[in-house]
Parts: sequence; C-alpha cells; structure tokens
Amino acid sequence: MGQARGDREGSRPAQTPAEALDLSGVSARYAGGPGHAISGVTLRVEQAQVVALVGANGAGKSTLLRVAAGLLAADQGRVNVGGRDVRALGARQLSRLVGFVPQSEAAAWGFSVRDVVAMGRAPHQGAWMREGARDRAAVDEAIERCDLVELAHRAVETLSGGEQRRVAIARALAQDPILLLLDEPAAFLDVRHRLELHDILGDIVLRRRIACVIATHDLDAASRFAGRVVLMREGRIVGAGAPDEVLTSSALREVLGVEVDSGVHAATGQRYFLPRRGSENVDPCG
Repeated sequence: MGQARGDREGSRPAQTPAEALDLSGVSARYAGGPGHAISGVTLRVEQAQVVALVGANGAGKSTLLRVAAGLLAADQGRVNVGGRDVRALGARQLSRLVGFVPQSEAAAWGFSVRDVVAMGRAPHQGAWMREGARDRAAVDEAIERCDLVELAHRAVETLSGGEQRRVAIARALAQDPILLLLDEPAAFLDVRHRLELHDILGDIVLRRRIACVIATHDLDAASRFAGRVVLMREGRIVGAGAPDEVLTSSALREVLGVEVDSGVHAATGQRYFLPRRGSENVDPCG
C-alpha cells in the first residue's frame, strides 16, 4: 500500500468532540434472534485513537460495529457519533461521519476500482454527484495508499479477495470520516499488505485525528497497533485497557476458550501470541 501524500483540507465539522464515538448502556438484537446480540455496552472512543475489539466468534464485535455505524438500531441505551445522536442523523449526514467496512460484501459488478473508491465521496457531493477537485484528490490518495494504482481501471469483479478488500478500505478512506469502523480489515490480505494496512491506518488516525475501531482475531496486530483493546464475550464487554494490561493469558482464556502463550520477540521487542490447546505443552521461548 502506497505512501502518504500531503495533508488536504477535510470536509468534516470544524469542531469535533474529543469523543468521536460514545455508546452508553447499549443493547441491540437482530429481528428473529433469541436475545440481545450485545447487552449493556458502554464504550467511548476518542479522536486519534485506535481501539481493537477482541473476542470469539459470536461475541458481539460485528454487532457493536453495525450499531455504531447506524446500520442496526439499539433498543436500549444511547449511540452518539461526533457528539450527535445517530437516531437524529439522516443517511447522508451519518455517512459523512462514519466509514464502515464490513467483514464481507458483494463485489460491485460492472464498476472499475476507481469507480468504487469514488463512491466513498457520495455523501460530500450534491444531488448530481459531480466530482470536484477535492473529491478527485481524496480518491487518488486512497487508491495510492491502498496500492491500487495499477488496478484502478480493472473491473472489481475480476480482482482477488484480498484486492477487493483493499478496494473496500480505500473507499472508506476516501469518505474522509471522523470515525472509521473496520470488521476484520486484514482478512484475505497477504502479509505485506496486512503490515502496510496497519501502518496506513495508524498514520491516518494520527494525521487526521479520527477514531478507528477494528474487530480482529489477530492478537499480534491488536497488541502492536491499537492503543486500547476491548475484550468481548457473549455480547458484553469484559475488559478494556492498554494492550499489555488486557491481553493476559487468563483474560484471553476467558474470552477465546483456549490457552494463549505470549512472548517478546528478541529482535523487535514486540509481543507475540501463540494460541494452543490446553493439553499442549509449549514453551513460547523455546
């Protein structure tokens, strides 16, 4: 994924509250579901902060993101984005504030990569969807950052799963939100693009002072990339704090249901994690 260009003037509100996302006592359920998918969730995410959601499948990570994105209505509690209640925001207003990349989505057949990335600018354009200089700059920057320049004129349906993933992320970046919500963003990415994705998101979060919430199963990435980790289990938050404080063997055993050994890489000084079955006897430093 490409290098950053110079800062450009954003289209977000001039005064953004310190808390880009504020969930207070939120519960939500899916139609026909047996109960709440998330229950009593309180989470505040500030500007220039990356938060990683960690938990087993079905823990409520994706549901929390969908509620924050305004795609699933909470039946209890309050959801504020940029200091505004999402229930009071229209779809276009909300899209100016929130960029969301789900776990998977159908390819936009018949559209080029550039066309799809340019769709991220729709909330900032008028009824005729005319592309201005700021729109072109945002699209070009997102395409370059996500290493899509050589693919810009390819039809999206001809791309690999990893390439389509990069297109979806580029579209969200072009949207220029104050809150970026990513559900397993590194899924299907090769090793190089996975590492570059984390660097790019970290740079954008700090440079544009946006908030970023990522649902992930990658403990190594959560430890290195996130300033704060939130542990979820059965629709509830069971732990939150700095990675070194939260990603402990006992906490991970509780939320993931497996033993997780951790060590420190001798060359980089970074923590790494090794999940194992309880019956396995593994020395992480051996």
